[in-house]
Amino acid sequence: MLARTCLTLAIAAAALPALADDAAKTPTPKEILAKAPAADWRTPDPQNLVYMDLPQGRVIMELAQDWSPLHAANIRTLIREHYFDGTQVIRVQDNFVTQWGDPDGDDKKKAKSLGTAKETLAPEFTRKDGKAYPFTRLPDGDVYAAEVGFSDGFPVARDGQGEAWITHCYGTVGVARDTGAETGNGSSLYAIIGQAPRNLDRNLAVAGKVIKGMEILSAYPRGGEPMGFYDKPEQRVTIRSVRLAADVPEAQRTPIQVLRTDSKTFAAVVEAKRNRKDAFYARPAGKIDLCNISVPVRDPSKKS
Repeated sequence: MLARTCLTLAIAAAALPALADDAAKTPTPKEILAKAPAADWRTPDPQNLVYMDLPQGRVIMELAQDWSPLHAANIRTLIREHYFDGTQVIRVQDNFVTQWGDPDGDDKKKAKSLGTAKETLAPEFTRKDGKAYPFTRLPDGDVYAAEVGFSDGFPVARDGQGEAWITHCYGTVGVARDTGAETGNGSSLYAIIGQAPRNLDRNLAVAGKVIKGMEILSAYPRGGEPMGFYDKPEQRVTIRSVRLAADVPEAQRTPIQVLRTDSKTFAAVVEAKRNRKDAFYARPAGKIDLCNISVPVRDPSKKS
């Protein structure tokens, strides 16, 4: 009994310095976000907001209009002509991607019509248009690029010579394609559900990112065929509908806001994650990888 009491006292004593050092603690991201002013949040343009309704719930994606405008336009056409309704989740590869589209898309005789959407598009793998765009640079290095940061909520890399691209972080939505660079048209899309496959950067067009519903896309059973394709039709998940928020009555829209990545609040969140100091983190990392930063979202109707 005495030994147990001494051990308890020793543990309590070890915690005292941490309690006495409250002033040196960094606030948690949750604490920072609770104090964020309304101006630090943005409401996505409903023309760029995609609702994909699945049996398990709604997945919300934001199109990268400024980074892949041709693909964004083609995807809007496909959505408005109800191309995705009834298509399926056809592939879930562990630690890699969840992909959806027409399961017969590779068979020209059986493939679903693209309607008025274009069959081929210019690649749009990178951006090198010389136009100014917001960019919040991260202070730490990167293996794949000269510098990395965020632009309007999207994780972005730059080569230091004027070329930039959205990176394949968790939640990134990319455009599936065949071998030819122009074969990706947006009729089949994938979302990254595993550790960031940055080797895909600059090799596929990025259509946008998932801002709500990743818990749905990442939880589906993995496919048994090579590359995670489902080997039995009954394993596929049928998409109920895909709509642009702009085409959905306001009462049926999902209220959502995204933290501005050019805001002081976002900078504070990043720094808190880089140099977290509290009772749990004995040794702050002092660095953070681009893909280890999730841009916060909130339901504005529930804000305090």
